[in-house]
Amino acid sequence: MPRILIVTGEASGDLHGAHLVRALKQLSPSLQVVGIGGASMRAAGAELVQDIPQLDVMGLIGLSAVKSMAWRVSRIRRLIKGERWDLVVLIDNPGLNFHFARVAKACGLKVLYYIAPQLWAWRRGRMRWIQRRVDHVLAILPFEEPLYTEAGVRCTFVGNPILDEVAPAYDRQALRRQFGLSSDGPVIGLFPGSRKGELREHMPLLLETVKRLAARHPAMQFILAQASTVQDQLLGELMRDSSVPIRVFRNQASEVMAASDLLVVKSGTSTLQAAVVGTPMILFYRASSWITYRLARLLIRVPWIGLANLVAGRGIVPELIHDEATPERLVQETERLLTDSRAYQDMQAALLSVRQALGAPGASRRAAEAVLAECHL
Repeated sequence: MPRILIVTGEASGDLHGAHLVRALKQLSPSLQVVGIGGASMRAAGAELVQDIPQLDVMGLIGLSAVKSMAWRVSRIRRLIKGERWDLVVLIDNPGLNFHFARVAKACGLKVLYYIAPQLWAWRRGRMRWIQRRVDHVLAILPFEEPLYTEAGVRCTFVGNPILDEVAPAYDRQALRRQFGLSSDGPVIGLFPGSRKGELREHMPLLLETVKRLAARHPAMQFILAQASTVQDQLLGELMRDSSVPIRVFRNQASEVMAASDLLVVKSGTSTLQAAVVGTPMILFYRASSWITYRLARLLIRVPWIGLANLVAGRGIVPELIHDEATPERLVQETERLLTDSRAYQDMQAALLSVRQALGAPGASRRAAEAVLAECHL
């Protein structure tokens, strides 16, 4: 019986892994899939290694946490070396998966990397490292395939999994009724992020922006998308002093996007999801410190950080990063896009082109077909 090991990292990797496992089981029911992941992969049919928790390195604090992660890494190394695998599949999480690629390749195993590491943004020199240790890279952004191929890395663009998670179309008015919104004023969707540090940095900025917008536009309405990883207590504490009503909806990001006229979105995957939904947006991000921001700017080798802009190959979405991410600028850009119908429509058209560039739905199935081909099944 063919055996595949899948190693994921944080929650998004677990979700991508679950979609991949489900597609693999549909194509090859007898395939044995062993996973390092979470609840989503288990529900999809992967045999999780019971004594190895999910490898989420975000938010590690204290010596005990570091020791726990070191033990998990050591345990996975022994798992890779000590058992028979037809293929090792690594999903995203390059910080740890680069190490496991080296371990697997040293054991003579075939390695496939799904959700290509974004080396094009910060460390292009590592492409040669990938070439020596990864047999096949599966990319989910259209411009990644030629970049990896030019560097001598076998790469296949399989499409973007977001297209399988976002509906082809949404009924905006029905969603607004469902969310208890009126038809009187524009709706602004807020996306502060999914991690504790991001929320603590971004919520004061968003709340001050909302306060100023509400004072200038009393009919304006505000809704906030709460990620599944964000605890109610934390968000409640951060929003406690808000003087403006903000409706919060948990784990309904696409619906919040579709119900809104304009989005204020933290840089990340959500910006690409918003592009697929088709709602115009303003991208923002504040680093934890000026030093962190300057170091990041030295490392990043691309002209934009927004995935929608990178796919489009031009700045279709305004990016307000660190020093530029102020309430004044967010208010200014919000008012500009809501009053300049030409700019608003141009962004809608550009976002549609981004969606089309991402290919057709079915990325997980195409990724599963590539995995099985590597196993010669």
